[in-house]
Amino acid sequence: MPPCRKNDILTLPITGLTHEGAGVARVDQYVLFIPGALPGDTCRVRVVKTNKSYGYGRLEQLVSASPDRVAPACPAFDRRCGGCLLQHLHYEAECAAKESQVKEALSRALGREIPLEPLRPAPATTRWRNKVLLPVGSQDGRAVFGFFRGRSHEIVAVDDCPAQPEEATAAARVLAAHIDSHRISLYDEAAHKGLVRGLFVRKGEATGQVMVAVIVNGQSLPHADRFAEALRAAVPGLASLQLCRNRERTNVPLTGELITLWGADHIEDRLLGRTFEISARSFYQVNHAQCEALYQGAADFAALTGDERLLDLYCGIGTIGLTMADRCRELVGVEVVPQAVEDARRCAAKNGVQNARFLCADAADAARQLAEEGFTPDVVILDPPRKGCGPALLATVATMAPDRIVYISCNPATLARDAADLEAAGYRLTRARPYDLFPRTGHVETLTLFSRP
Repeated sequence: MPPCRKNDILTLPITGLTHEGAGVARVDQYVLFIPGALPGDTCRVRVVKTNKSYGYGRLEQLVSASPDRVAPACPAFDRRCGGCLLQHLHYEAECAAKESQVKEALSRALGREIPLEPLRPAPATTRWRNKVLLPVGSQDGRAVFGFFRGRSHEIVAVDDCPAQPEEATAAARVLAAHIDSHRISLYDEAAHKGLVRGLFVRKGEATGQVMVAVIVNGQSLPHADRFAEALRAAVPGLASLQLCRNRERTNVPLTGELITLWGADHIEDRLLGRTFEISARSFYQVNHAQCEALYQGAADFAALTGDERLLDLYCGIGTIGLTMADRCRELVGVEVVPQAVEDARRCAAKNGVQNARFLCADAADAARQLAEEGFTPDVVILDPPRKGCGPALLATVATMAPDRIVYISCNPATLARDAADLEAAGYRLTRARPYDLFPRTGHVETLTLFSRP
């Protein structure tokens, strides 16, 4: 039985921080997760839910504050918009906590102390996002944009998020005014009725080009020409205006047909001297400055001499592999999203890269196919989604017997799990370095190197 019950009020010291930014407290050995609490705080906590081995609490009163607690810079923080959950933590302490999370996860999974290289902090903690998705709602009879409150679909109106590009704020204001002036209906998720579902904005930091996509539960946006004119005036860098026809009952916003209303169907950006064409659905790291630092680090870990075969799994639009293409003999990229593969092929041609090919396939299936063809990579790049790679893919990669595996992860827990599988397959984690790609949030990116003994 848990040592506490729902609605119990406890005074507890906070001793840790989860990957989602919640404080961690213990009642005997029983763990409670408390959103808003920080390591070093002492809090009065109301227990709101208990499971067998852990539970959740609500911060009722701050008895004594951590020395690392600061006043949040964002006015939406206290309304729990679901975004930057660590605004109340001093940034140096945030970086230290993330570094500790990565080290603890890897050390626990591998059964030894991992010598972690220092975390690379973000050069800026505001205006760092180059992509934002804004749901739309109604407040006092007017259209508002914002973010979903944590673990809900309740929209918290945010006029200007300090993490997003200013162009996203300008685009949201133009669309809200357009909705109000033309009395355009807003999407009701429960009823699956109403037209405008949300707004997607992406910016090329190096080029200044901006993509805007209006997501609708229908075929068109009323008076779209007037909206386009107003948007072009408010967003000088606008290069692509699209309409996403999403009529599905889904939480995946960019599902459905994409129609170009003005400009191109993509924007361009540059990374480490390469130019990339980015479509609406293509994966592209959201923090440009830290992305360049991460990819430079990946090239350092890969230690290419010009004679290697490089396999880039989960390659997206080819950003990692193409930034290394001039250092290897042959590059093969694998991605499951067809549009991203088309983008990668165009990017290779645009940059004059002739030693690369890209396959549209699931990473595990492509790895097996390449192994059957006798393709033997010297270096493999892995950059999977948060769920990680899984044992089947890692077993196939290990069968290919590359000298080095460079693994980039956005989830310390799945990285640790996959690290254990790679070590069981005969590799050893030899380097690990975290990067703060997502400042003021609970997320952290980690670059790792696995080598054959």
